Amino acid sequence: MVRDVSSAKPEAIEKLLDAARVLSTETVMFHTAIAAASGLSATESKAADFLARLGPLTPKELAEHSGLAPASVTALIDRLERKGVVSRKPHPADRRKVLVELDERKSAAAAPRWDYLVSSVAELCARYSAEQLRTITEFVTEAAAITHRATARLTGNESERQVRRTDV
Repeated sequence: MVRDVSSAKPEAIEKLLDAARVLSTETVMFHTAIAAASGLSATESKAADFLARLGPLTPKELAEHSGLAPASVTALIDRLERKGVVSRKPHPADRRKVLVELDERKSAAAAPRWDYLVSSVAELCARYSAEQLRTITEFVTEAAAITHRATARLTGNESERQVRRTDV
């Protein structure tokens, strides 16, 4: 069968967008299940994930990383603090600021819930070459940055921060 080369790329893009949509839905459902098992909302769980990956952050930094509106982040931190997931600590360099810090015990208790997903994805990665994995990483990083900007546009928190490789 001879394929029209001019339609191959649009078809590939359409299939990729469909696959990304499925992955997005499955990811949201997984994170919702992880959050529920931890007694958190999905947003609370992802905020805790930012703190686990990036370390203590100011509320402003957490708003920038999450793309959420600052007022929403304040209420989010209040809920996480009441649930014992985070605490507010004085900022070591600026007395006017606070840092939001993750309770490491809560984080460690949730870690085994990720074991199956992490090991399965690592097995999947083993099927690809280092070059292919670099390409996939570049694509996922750029897609995450686009998603971050889209979230910020929807929430009105359009900061200049870009998603960095350390964020994904």
